[in-house]
Amino acid sequence: MARRRRKVAARHGRAGHWQPQSRPLLGRGPVHYEVGSYTEATNYGGIAAVHRLATRLGLPAQIDAALHLLKVHLPYHESDHVLNLAYNVVCGGTRLEDLELRRGDLAYLNALDAELLPDPTTAGDFCRRFSAADVIALQEAINAVRPQLWRRRAQELLGPIAYLDVDGTIVPTEGERKIGMDLSYKGVWGYAPLIVSLANTKEPLYLINRPGNAPSHTDAARWIDAAIAWVQPHAPRVCLRGDTDFSLTTHFDRWAEQVDFVFGMDCNQALRTRAEGLDETAWQRLERPPAYATLTAQPRDRERCQPQEKARIVKERGYLNLVLQEEEVAEFNYQPRACQRPYRVVALRKNISHEKGEQVLFEDVRFFFYITTRTDLTAAEVVFCANDRCDQENVIEQLKNGVRALRVPLYDLVSNNAYMVIAALAWSLKAWLALMMHRLSDRRRYLRMEFPRFLHSVILIPCRVVRRARSITLQLLGYRPTVEQLFSAWQTIERMRFG
Repeated sequence: MARRRRKVAARHGRAGHWQPQSRPLLGRGPVHYEVGSYTEATNYGGIAAVHRLATRLGLPAQIDAALHLLKVHLPYHESDHVLNLAYNVVCGGTRLEDLELRRGDLAYLNALDAELLPDPTTAGDFCRRFSAADVIALQEAINAVRPQLWRRRAQELLGPIAYLDVDGTIVPTEGERKIGMDLSYKGVWGYAPLIVSLANTKEPLYLINRPGNAPSHTDAARWIDAAIAWVQPHAPRVCLRGDTDFSLTTHFDRWAEQVDFVFGMDCNQALRTRAEGLDETAWQRLERPPAYATLTAQPRDRERCQPQEKARIVKERGYLNLVLQEEEVAEFNYQPRACQRPYRVVALRKNISHEKGEQVLFEDVRFFFYITTRTDLTAAEVVFCANDRCDQENVIEQLKNGVRALRVPLYDLVSNNAYMVIAALAWSLKAWLALMMHRLSDRRRYLRMEFPRFLHSVILIPCRVVRRARSITLQLLGYRPTVEQLFSAWQTIERMRFG
């Protein structure tokens, strides 16, 4: 690796000493293709580390113990099907048909120490065997191996507070025969899955598929309770976060005895009247931190001099523009009707001006409310904590368009839920591999990394696969700086004692 680094550095080091060239640097010489007779190579050099991590965590055994969908294992077990689908996504597959590419790659099969893998038709049939209870059993089997990582590799990330975020989303479909789909409030046909995720490690703990017309909070309390049961023993404190749809007041008293929470509240008449009745001295100006810090000593010329292009066009064309003038926060105690005790409510007052061109039409005051059990935060910090829940949208975006887990390739709600859970396992495998890296900075960076970049960093590495009597050796044929992170995770996987 050091030799490869020096070669790359030497070639880049010459970049500033070139003389004008008479022809482009990209060559035009002849190229020949030939098929190697004695060497088996694959493009997925990182998949062996992912599979080794899954097996050392005991994931295949957990899946086989939880699922009993096959009467005869001829030849596949339930874990073979689940991991085959998940690894297809880890390797960049976007549909069931991509399984044919994997099962035709001999070096890929050797890297997984597999004689054969299920084809797309068999994989689709496997997903259609699931019942609703089987989907839950699969998620519980996956969750059962997570604490091994939380206890060791994620302690710094889970302390001092572990955040459980909950939200719903819409998965559209153009199909007309998808059983269980319905029309959402946005007028979109499809499904409305519920997602409960651990914000500290970006892991989706529960993914429950529902008809498209289901409100976001439908059956949410059940899965929030299940997530609390998994996380609470391994974190000093747990805090629930959700938007206004998840302010389930009938559960507040019970949750307050176990965990903290920060939920948005609808701007109803009772809360608005309380906020408007507060003395002006109770309001404090909210100062938000900058979106990012400039790393250079001085801002670039473009940041100092170039005007905002969008703002210029909106003003020149006289579009209606809502401009935030200031934000203020205040707090008071409020007892919802379904609760036996009052809770702290933080009110956020936004002064918004409606403008057209250079003219201000009128001023508008809008209120936002957050209900919480957190007394260790100031009113402003409660608002920031609630806003941080929006990072779950990035997880949902990656599940939709990164690993493409929120797809509906099958014909009914339950089988599509099974596929969603299995494909979302690929995102969890990415998080688990990140937790294996030595440096905490690498763990944080790879946990936040988008899936396509992760794919090209540590999975798509050409390698030669040598299969011996008792072991499999992968000889990496290409070098890139991220190979160091792959080896870092690999060493941890081999040295750590799981169980």
